[in-house]
Amino acid sequence: MAKVAGRRRRVPALRVAALAVALTGALVGSLTGCGTVPPPGAVQDSAGDRVPLGELTPLADPRSHTGPSTALVEQADVEPVRRGTEPELPATVTDDQGTSVTVTDASRILALDVSGTLAATVFGLGLGDRVVGRDTSTGFPAARRLPLVTVNGHQLNAEGIVGLRPTVVLTDTTLGPWDVILQLRDMGVPVVVVTHKRGMDTNATIVRSVARALGVPGAGDELAARMAAEVERTTAAIARLAPAEPERKLRVVFLYLRGTAGVYYLFGRGSGADSLITALGAVDVATEVGLEGMRPINPEALARAKPDVILLMTKGLESVGGVEGALTVPGIAQTPAGQRRRFVDMSDYQILGFGPLTSAVLDGLARALYAP
Repeated sequence: MAKVAGRRRRVPALRVAALAVALTGALVGSLTGCGTVPPPGAVQDSAGDRVPLGELTPLADPRSHTGPSTALVEQADVEPVRRGTEPELPATVTDDQGTSVTVTDASRILALDVSGTLAATVFGLGLGDRVVGRDTSTGFPAARRLPLVTVNGHQLNAEGIVGLRPTVVLTDTTLGPWDVILQLRDMGVPVVVVTHKRGMDTNATIVRSVARALGVPGAGDELAARMAAEVERTTAAIARLAPAEPERKLRVVFLYLRGTAGVYYLFGRGSGADSLITALGAVDVATEVGLEGMRPINPEALARAKPDVILLMTKGLESVGGVEGALTVPGIAQTPAGQRRRFVDMSDYQILGFGPLTSAVLDGLARALYAP
């Protein structure tokens, strides 16, 4: 089927994977909150056609607004940059771990990661009809009925993966156990590992890495260019809505809550949430205080940071009992956001997924922040 050349670097890979999986298990037990996806129509994950962002009238003072909002994208599905894309194979790439991988067949693709970015990227390249399974975080409509190959949140199911007979697997180090990846490679299945970093600055890198591995580099360039243009247009529209004066800018924090597991984390610099908040023309208070990565909520520090808005995943907010339950999480009620009940939630499948839906996510969040 394919060959994998070069040193496997087994020990470093296992170390990286173990760290990532441990962190993911503790912090992001599930980006979706469970291992199942409701059937289409059971939940509202998109708003449909609406007034362009640039034509909205913003709040006179977004920092003083009260009450919660749910951010929605206009369309939840991923629009492919091409229809009927045909890979040119074989394709040999050096992946993010320095492993040389040759892909000879892209007819049965698995694209698996903790944020759902990779599957969305494959669909964006026009190869969605070749995807044979999904991870828990891939929940956009076109992929919802694909077989699930992760269990207990984000644990790879070796039997389920092998049963789907993939001809190529795309992943990063956010899912485990890593032995499943090694098992696939031993079976001759090419596994391409891309960067685990998610944010505004890694979108193009991920798209082009996936496209090269699947033999569609031209489609990758087109998709990366389209995404960049969409984000540029959206951030320009946001700049017209968001206050320009530093003292009037919204102070925002992203909190990861899983009440059922007693997990309450604050996402800081390098988490991806920081780049999202900055693109929204707001101040990321976690970055402001120098918080790196993801850390348990410190109630006193959160209160001192004085966020005007708290961003949340929808299922995270539900897991603590909604707005009233969120106010019982230590530190939240003492913030301006808590006092004004200024919570903005968004689908777990979208808010930190980046990839082809980045512009749509920014659009939805901007509406909730500046023109709810």
